[in-house]
Amino acid sequence: MNDSNQNIALITGASRLNGIGAAVALTLAKTGFDICTTYFRPYDHQTKLAADTNEPQILFEKLQQTGRRITSLEIDLSDPQSPHSLFEYAENNLGPINVLVNNATHSMRDGIENLTAAELDKHYAVNVRGMALLCAEFVRRYKTRHAKHAYGRIINLSSGQSAGPMPGELAYVATKGAVEAFTTSLSAEVASLGITVNAIDPGITDTGWIPPELHTQWTAESPMGRVGQPTDVANLIQFLASAESGWITGQLIRSRGGL
Repeated sequence: MNDSNQNIALITGASRLNGIGAAVALTLAKTGFDICTTYFRPYDHQTKLAADTNEPQILFEKLQQTGRRITSLEIDLSDPQSPHSLFEYAENNLGPINVLVNNATHSMRDGIENLTAAELDKHYAVNVRGMALLCAEFVRRYKTRHAKHAYGRIINLSSGQSAGPMPGELAYVATKGAVEAFTTSLSAEVASLGITVNAIDPGITDTGWIPPELHTQWTAESPMGRVGQPTDVANLIQFLASAESGWITGQLIRSRGGL
């Protein structure tokens, strides 16, 4: 079992090298965290965003170069049993998790005329149920396995759906709105345990999905003259994962460069 003073982070959805999950994992590892990541290549293949099916292994090797203890697991977070299995794997390899970053998401374009029960269920299974069950698993284990002086952090990735409309992504919008509501209420429930719970809206982040014409448009519209980068999100998560962020909880933090 690991010393409770040692920081160990579980980061879901870290598969693509230019993704937010990879940036978060590398940033936290470089600042002293042992890391467990998850990935799910069938989804990456479905979105057509992955350049190489070997990217999770390449990321794993990059993380190992930081000198921290690293482990990774391919897992389908839409499976209701996956949160328990994932925590068993992570804690057997590294020790008690004290930082959970719910980054994994399911996002497919729809539009009202194409909205179906099946598509709603696919989004719900990962973005809401998977996220909520991972939080529940974290809290249960934290209560029984951490010393009183340990601190806990849950950081959920939201989106910009409450800042403005996102037409054509209705199932995604509905589930990400639920993430924000869940974060607020969970934060009040677990505050007395020393666990903070926050959500981040990273705004437009260049992880390889932005068409060139939109990239040009959004860059021109941005007060800072650029779109967000995965490292922008990672730097904020680094702070929220630290002991110094203990007075910040129940917040939706918009890290959007003024957009």
